[in-house]
Amino acid sequence: MNPQYPKYQRLKEEIASWIAGGKYRPGDKLPSENELADQFGLSRQTVRQSIGELVSEGWLSREQGKGTFVAKLQGDRRGPGANRMVGLITTHISDYIFPSIVRGVEAALKEKGYRLLLSSTEGSKEKERESLETMLSQGVCGLIVEPTKSAEGNPNYETFMALEYHGIPMLMINEQYPDLDWPCVKVDDEAGGAVATEHLLAAGHRAIAGLFKTDDLQGVHRMKGFVQAHRERRLSVPPDLLVRYRTENRDSRPQEALRELLSRPEPPTAIVCYNDQLAVSLLDVIREEGLRVPEDLSIVGFDDSFLATATEVKLTTVSHPKAELGELAANLLVTMLDKDALGRGEGHVFAPQLVLRTSSAPLQRF
Repeated sequence: MNPQYPKYQRLKEEIASWIAGGKYRPGDKLPSENELADQFGLSRQTVRQSIGELVSEGWLSREQGKGTFVAKLQGDRRGPGANRMVGLITTHISDYIFPSIVRGVEAALKEKGYRLLLSSTEGSKEKERESLETMLSQGVCGLIVEPTKSAEGNPNYETFMALEYHGIPMLMINEQYPDLDWPCVKVDDEAGGAVATEHLLAAGHRAIAGLFKTDDLQGVHRMKGFVQAHRERRLSVPPDLLVRYRTENRDSRPQEALRELLSRPEPPTAIVCYNDQLAVSLLDVIREEGLRVPEDLSIVGFDDSFLATATEVKLTTVSHPKAELGELAANLLVTMLDKDALGRGEGHVFAPQLVLRTSSAPLQRF
């Protein structure tokens, strides 16, 4: 329990984590107030305060003469006049492509008479768990989740399953955890990585560097597409031209790796980037090295974000239907709610398209 909070608050969080983690399921009886007081070394008054707040927030219910139980999700919470609130958990909210996704979700939900409760994990598995617990405590009737660092497993599996125990349909966007059988709305990232790479190969480039963030499955799949495009032409990717990095070092590792690559006697002539955000940051490195895009170095991004046209170099990139993806995800979740389907609806995979601009060009042969 967190020592920074008052004792009753610490116990309240502990019990909520039991429920969200699936230790206690809807309808299960909790230990008595005396048992909880003995277990945590607290007074009965402190325990009673914690229980009282959890009852008022909808986590627990009291039955006279029987005890305290984990509250069950009532069917009418998804009916007319019920709490028609849908939760959306993303890795980020206010930067890059996420505002467009959120706007798409919100517009579609509003049209169907639902409200949106928004949360961000900021790339933290722990904050993902906290966000899931918050959504459960707020009584959302459905949930849309972008998994956090999806390539690094799902330590919050029990918490996700607790949502199912409570009858809350869930849908994932951008990627999904392999151990959860939920519908997903996403872009075909592997095909996108292949499209970007094939564009450069067709333009005569052979020394192509690929820089990918691989703590999420989007980056893993884009990297697979990069490698596959080379294989289709019976080419191998030199290991030193494949740069992998994590969320925590996205502002240092790729930039350092590119500086080193560009300092070589035979530097790469083109780059495929994990996304537009990375591509724009690498433009500064390229300028510092006294090189020009695309005359000396071609570069391709991914996502067709606002950043693709925000600098003097207009990025060739791969499409990502941000608002459309959010809108479709919301509509599919509403369909699941209408059918009372727990994660059994159909997902959707968008086919990526290359968006040609001025950051890529045929290899200049001398």
